[in-house]
Amino acid sequence: MKKTAFLLMMIAVLSKVTGFLRDITLSYFYGATSTSDAYIISITITSVLFSLIILGISTAYIPMFKQIEHEKGHPSALNFTNNLITIVLIITSIVICIGFCFSHSIVKLFAFGFDGATMKTAITFTQIGLVSIYFTSLTQLFTSFLQVKGKFIIPAMIGLPFNVIIIISIVISYQLDTIFLAIGSVMAALIQMLFLFPALRKTNYKYVPTVRVTDEHIKKLFVIVFPIMIGISIDQINLMIDKSISSTITEGGVSALTYASRLNDFVQGIFVISFVSVMFPLISNMAAKKNMKDFKASIGDVLSTITVIVVPASIGVMILAEPIIGLLFGRGHFDAMAVKMTAHALFFYSIGMIGYAFREILNRAFYSLQDSKTPMYNAAIAVFLNIVLNFILSSIMGISGLALATSISALFCSTLLFINLRRKIGEFGLKRIFITFIKVMTASTLMGAVVYGLNEYVLSAWHPMIKMTAAVSSGVVVYFFFINLLKVNESKVIMQYVKQRFLSFRQ
Repeated sequence: MKKTAFLLMMIAVLSKVTGFLRDITLSYFYGATSTSDAYIISITITSVLFSLIILGISTAYIPMFKQIEHEKGHPSALNFTNNLITIVLIITSIVICIGFCFSHSIVKLFAFGFDGATMKTAITFTQIGLVSIYFTSLTQLFTSFLQVKGKFIIPAMIGLPFNVIIIISIVISYQLDTIFLAIGSVMAALIQMLFLFPALRKTNYKYVPTVRVTDEHIKKLFVIVFPIMIGISIDQINLMIDKSISSTITEGGVSALTYASRLNDFVQGIFVISFVSVMFPLISNMAAKKNMKDFKASIGDVLSTITVIVVPASIGVMILAEPIIGLLFGRGHFDAMAVKMTAHALFFYSIGMIGYAFREILNRAFYSLQDSKTPMYNAAIAVFLNIVLNFILSSIMGISGLALATSISALFCSTLLFINLRRKIGEFGLKRIFITFIKVMTASTLMGAVVYGLNEYVLSAWHPMIKMTAAVSSGVVVYFFFINLLKVNESKVIMQYVKQRFLSFRQ
């Protein structure tokens, strides 16, 4: 599992690099302005609707597929898949119609600080962008199907065509008309879906339209899917709340939060989601077979390994927040004020990075056990805490307070999930995870001190790109030195994988 996850990380890096190029292109041509705010809000609306509809369903689908396959055979699991796809298309059609009819109210809900031309632009973008939900829904279901079939590589690459199409649409929109921003998002979603078709054909999958709403497995899935929707969508809900409040604080606040959160998501997308993608089908299979010994061991292994990777990334991003933002976005219409505002938001988002990571893994542990209520209750508490802290901290710290509130909420939620999972399945290596965390935090702090000193004093006169490369490279070397010195076992797995990749490359 770990080797496959590390391979997915390499693919995720490439996908995230093109994602950065997408964001850099948007910031270059539109900066942190009302146009970028309107576009980002429209994307947020379709993303949240997409999350509420399909992320919950596709997450519940994987353990359900494994259970049906284990109990009734593969043909029954395929029939269930086709039935689910048809029902999802029907539900998506209804949601799109509702979204189109009430687009003004929805935009106002997501950005109550918008008015005039910004509001009109956001409504137009949203109405066009709603069509993309058809394609993103099918993409997510097809991705989940490929994952249960053990096909992880192609689903991990779908971000590449998506980002390329978005970049092209941004350039065209700047030259011709901003409407191509919205059209481009729809086309990108379509191409992303089509990208999966060759892999689907290799599995001999064939979609056969079927509608059986009364199917027992469909009923069971929809009983557990609503709580999963809430649990899975917590980041989208928190970000939606953050953006809505930020639209009342300052122009460009929505854009600043978005760029910062996407950089924060970079770590999640590369490291956490790579492990989750491989882990979830495996532990769902273990749960279906009542193999709790391996189930607990897998959860503990993944949490410990994620700690080794995410904690130093969090410290590094906090220290280099402003140089990172300046290097990536500080050009064109993205001025010094936008850089400073976005960097502050990134710093405070990074505090909760380990909380986001743990929450994703622990949620999947509950979903594999077909317990969707526990993550939902924890998510509801976390969202409520985020809302309260948003109003308190934003009045003191502005945009930065919104990011800090989200981080505190994520850390609190992951703590609750640890406690609840321990009560549900018993010991799963908490002592080992805690010891690993202390060692990694020590090594990361020492690494952070070295990186800070290099960036602020030793390399201060260097070119920004060279300085960043030197600081990050030095930080990686220092970090691995200390975690090996502190005998962090998970570091051996990572180093062994890197060595194997290097040797295979040389051959």
